Amino acid sequence: MADFSEIQPLAGDFLRSDKIEFAGTHLLIDCWNASRLDDTDYMKEILQHCVSVSFATLLHLHCHQFSKSGGLSGVAVLAESHISVHTWPERKFAAFDVFMCGTAQPMNVIDVLQDAFQPQELKVKKILRGQTELKY
Repeated sequence: MADFSEIQPLAGDFLRSDKIEFAGTHLLIDCWNASRLDDTDYMKEILQHCVSVSFATLLHLHCHQFSKSGGLSGVAVLAESHISVHTWPERKFAAFDVFMCGTAQPMNVIDVLQDAFQPQELKVKKILRGQTELKY
């Protein structure tokens, strides 16, 4: 795994850290036993806050609720990529997908989601997309 203390931006929004280059950081975040997963207005507010704390650029935000008491899907389209969510309120579960390239800070989203939805369990899987090893 890369040492993120010394990330250098490259052309085309790729990044360099230690002996690797990569397109961006992709977080898969599962929230279990979470609250407020059927509140569309609240979800929009939280997605906007996630964009702000990660220093990303919002291009478009849309949320769709499937029924009055049902789950919702949402996406924040970013200049740096996206944040998406799908919720299952009846199971108190939400799946967030956070992918950002360039100098955006996707890891900052984790604390926002923890505070906003108060999950009893929050699992994060981090993937470096477009990762290549440098030969030198």
